[in-house]
Amino acid sequence: MLIDKSRINVRTLVFDSVIFGYVFMSVWIAISQPTRQQSLDLTKNAIVFLIFLILGLILSYGLNVTGTKTLGGLIFEAEHLKGKGEVKSWFRTFWGIQFIIAFGSTLIFGFQITGFSLYELLSQQGFAGAQRMFGAMLNPNFEILPQATLAIIETIYIAFIATVLSIPLAFVLSFLAAKNIMDGSVLGRTVYFFLRIVINIMRSIEPLIWAIVFSVWVGIGPFAGMLALMIATIASLTKQYSEMIEGVDEGPIEGIQATGAHPIQVIWFAIVPQIMLPYISYTVYRWDTNVRMATIIGLVGGGGIGTMLIQYQGQAMWNEVGTLALLIVVVVWAMDMASAYIREALK
Repeated sequence: MLIDKSRINVRTLVFDSVIFGYVFMSVWIAISQPTRQQSLDLTKNAIVFLIFLILGLILSYGLNVTGTKTLGGLIFEAEHLKGKGEVKSWFRTFWGIQFIIAFGSTLIFGFQITGFSLYELLSQQGFAGAQRMFGAMLNPNFEILPQATLAIIETIYIAFIATVLSIPLAFVLSFLAAKNIMDGSVLGRTVYFFLRIVINIMRSIEPLIWAIVFSVWVGIGPFAGMLALMIATIASLTKQYSEMIEGVDEGPIEGIQATGAHPIQVIWFAIVPQIMLPYISYTVYRWDTNVRMATIIGLVGGGGIGTMLIQYQGQAMWNEVGTLALLIVVVVWAMDMASAYIREALK
């Protein structure tokens, strides 16, 4: 049965065209088996994918016109229509088959691209190397413990300062990045979309990359590591905080607005009380995460115990690496337990 074309969701068409284009591209690659040199021809590959994307768009439009529920239709259909008309098991529906094919294609190409090999994983030579390494790590050299203790303390403070400096800025930015706060005017929506773009860019760059940037900027050491973690924390907390703001109960907001309160008063008296406990819980969890991340950014010059770890690892001094690994495990375990108790107390 044909449906009204005006009811076709643009997001559904775009989503399904990408899925179909991806599957078509996967089949084409499997059949043509391009060489590495051919794979580097970005212009040709981009044109081929664009063609498959257009074919996917045509197929998606045809399926939507005929009333076939696709994966995009399932995701983006109106709330009042969700779950209606479903009489078959999901794997017998078109969207279920579409999902299986897309997921299967991704899984197969993922194994190929990552070079997954059980033979190499279980080879005798590999086991022998791993045995030598773990044997040395399980026999740690505690002579470096004083130096390692100072390094792990430095790591903890890197995470602490990065978290503390991030909280005020993330708190303010979270209101500007919340759609329900900024959706009342053109200027508000502009600020919202701009800030969301900036946050997504900041989140897409890993702290390791930021650590490399700041190591060049301010020099190798804990200051570079702290700045890297601070940038990552601001982006992460702003996103988490803003999503909590978008999920608050609208009742208190409407009640405060009915009294003629100023927008700042509405935020302070209607929104802030609802989000304070989740804010604190997320902040404590982020500090716990930063402690673990601080041990990694030291590998690229961010200071702390990671710097020692990369030095000993580069010289294959596995007994010393074992000492550092043991100390990291103990500290991370202790921080995780402490943050878990704090979060439980704040519920």
